[in-house]
Amino acid sequence: MPSAAPGGGKSSHRREAVARAALMRMCEAGDQVMGRLVEAQGAVDAFDRIRLHELPSEFVDEEMARARKQRRTFDAAKLISAWTNRLDSADPLTDLRIGEEQGGRLVVPGDVEWPTQLDDLETGQPLGLWLHGSADLRFSCLRSVGVVGARAATPYGTHVATEIAAGLSSAGWGVVSGGAYGIDGAAHRGALAGATPTVAVLACGADVCYPSGHQDLFAAIRKSGLIVSECPPGVRPTRARFLVRNRLIAALSRGTLVVEAALRSGALNTAAHALALKRHLGAVPGPITSLNSAGCHRLIRDAKATCVTSCEEMIDLVGVLGEEAAVEQGGPVVPHDVLSPNTRLVLDAVPARRGAGPATIATTAGVDLPTALSSLGSLAAAGYVERVPQGWRLRHTRNTRHSPSSSASG
Repeated sequence: MPSAAPGGGKSSHRREAVARAALMRMCEAGDQVMGRLVEAQGAVDAFDRIRLHELPSEFVDEEMARARKQRRTFDAAKLISAWTNRLDSADPLTDLRIGEEQGGRLVVPGDVEWPTQLDDLETGQPLGLWLHGSADLRFSCLRSVGVVGARAATPYGTHVATEIAAGLSSAGWGVVSGGAYGIDGAAHRGALAGATPTVAVLACGADVCYPSGHQDLFAAIRKSGLIVSECPPGVRPTRARFLVRNRLIAALSRGTLVVEAALRSGALNTAAHALALKRHLGAVPGPITSLNSAGCHRLIRDAKATCVTSCEEMIDLVGVLGEEAAVEQGGPVVPHDVLSPNTRLVLDAVPARRGAGPATIATTAGVDLPTALSSLGSLAAAGYVERVPQGWRLRHTRNTRHSPSSSASG
């Protein structure tokens, strides 16, 4: 480790940033033990103690007690050894310099750009976040929705993710996703069609293009949105890092939407984080024969997720109550819908073929005779009924003619 580690000659903020950059090299993302140490001692002091191979005795006692309660072991010496082995090759000042040269920046808790909703992760919150892009992370996530799903997405899932993400972005809602193939990529592309920044949270360094086929997509996101990672520059993705990354997608957004997910899917891991954080969770239904939608269907059936079929419904789910409610969907308005209740009763009582007298129609409709006569006059003027020698019947020459069977089928 270079001697330019955190020292007394730098501002407190600079020392904090350098210490956190070093700690991010020393431990894996989401390391709960490191999180508890930083919470108890602060990043600068935690860094100094690890360098000296000295963890506070009270901290070690608490970790041992927690381990016994969870029926696992805790070896402080082994843990320090693992951290310091990485420390030997860590160079936080170089990380910060290279990050800045590549157009990136490191934000840490307390910075203006730091999203305070990450505090909900408690000791599991990231030590810092590396950002590449022009947008402001905090503002981009104030009104945002996480959109996740299968990598091997179907055309149906890709279409739905694109349409919903585009609608969210056009309505002023940011889209947070993981930058992967399939639903993630479709969500980012849809969001780029709108005016609101999209945020891609990666399981590798923010400077690493993974998957490689998304080079152009990531370039577009950097131009108007953000690439985000808690991994230092140059770090490659692993399966564990993907799973740990998912908690950030859930925490950054007000709610998560699962578009397609099999019963064993990383998207369901993100959904579990959303539920644990008490965030809203939506799921898009698919064909009952599609294995790619089986996970969504289970979330809906188990009442863990709300059924979502449009961007308006997702906004209704995550928006401020009463301010962003989705418009209630219904069938098309037909002329019959604008009739008064009594007039509809009379119309339903008019026979389709042979005529009937006003008294018979009144009895069938359950109204008095004056009401029946008044309604029949209005219906005749509107072209619904016509007078015949036997009384009144439905007018067959009108394209919008009504019959009891057509009414019942609607």
